Amino acid sequence: MLKKIIQVAFLFIGGALGLIFLPPLYAFMNLSSNPWLNNPYFSVAIGAALLFVLSFALSDYFVKLITWLEEVLFKLPAADLLFGTLGLIVGLCVATLVGVAINQMNIPVITAVVPAILSIVLGYLGFRLGFSKRDELLQIFSGKSTKKRQSDGSVKEGQEQYKLLDTSVIIDGRIADISATGFVEGVLVVPQFVLTELQHIADSSDTLKRTRGRRGLDILKRLQDERASKVLITEVDFEDVSEVDLKLVRLAKNMSAQILTNDFNLNKVCELHRVQVLNINDLANAVKPVVIPGEDMQVVVIKDGKEHNQGVAYLDDGTMIVVEGGRSYIGQAITVTVTSVLQTSAGRMIFAKPKED
Repeated sequence: MLKKIIQVAFLFIGGALGLIFLPPLYAFMNLSSNPWLNNPYFSVAIGAALLFVLSFALSDYFVKLITWLEEVLFKLPAADLLFGTLGLIVGLCVATLVGVAINQMNIPVITAVVPAILSIVLGYLGFRLGFSKRDELLQIFSGKSTKKRQSDGSVKEGQEQYKLLDTSVIIDGRIADISATGFVEGVLVVPQFVLTELQHIADSSDTLKRTRGRRGLDILKRLQDERASKVLITEVDFEDVSEVDLKLVRLAKNMSAQILTNDFNLNKVCELHRVQVLNINDLANAVKPVVIPGEDMQVVVIKDGKEHNQGVAYLDDGTMIVVEGGRSYIGQAITVTVTSVLQTSAGRMIFAKPKED
């Protein structure tokens, strides 16, 4: 059906082009004296026939192009498409105004070419501007202040801050306790695609995964009930991206938001995309008691280490202590001397050795 519509469109376009361009062509070729060629209906028929024959070779390509455009447009959120179209209209209006000014110059080449180029360039820029600034325009129209992030990542005072929650930080649960203390400012945003992933985990056949997923849903309910400021659930999605982490990064860019996570890999991806990330593990490490090399502590060696003759112990907060030469002390409480401390976003590791008597 679409192919037939395209062929009919070619037929009408060919007739119009024949009526416009064939008579000057006849005059150029000194054929205007022919009565058949002077008939406008003959020119329309010739143009329509030529383009209709050409449509058999080109219609399949146009069908593929239109089908591809349909898929792209159907995947776009309605708000993105609306604001992109408004930006396109504004860009074309500006191009028209500039073109009117250029036409007053009466320079043949410039007046013929420049307005067309301006329409293409400004129309595209207007569409991209409206598409990318959708959230800010929505907040302007709704009367809310938008957040402007400085080049150093700070946020201007008095403006709303958005913090995106990923699946790992919701399941972890510590965000609810941190939020209850008031240290987390702004609006906590939970994207619908994160909720969908959380629901899939809660519906898993694996008992451990199912328990973690349900715990995450309980944490979200607690955040909504206890948090002084609101928890926003956004329906914005990116159908062209399958990975949840990449969707979070793109949404953070669109909203000028920060990402709250305890996922080490997502932390690295955010750094590559220059998106500000707040890692819960970094916060937990920052508030742990400071341990310095040379300090003594009492530990219980509970298992072997990865390397030869190593033993492993743990502090009350879960920090792992690698005891060099501690394998022979497994099951015993001994005094160790800290030799070094390794601090990363994935956690903290303490290296020590048994204290000499």
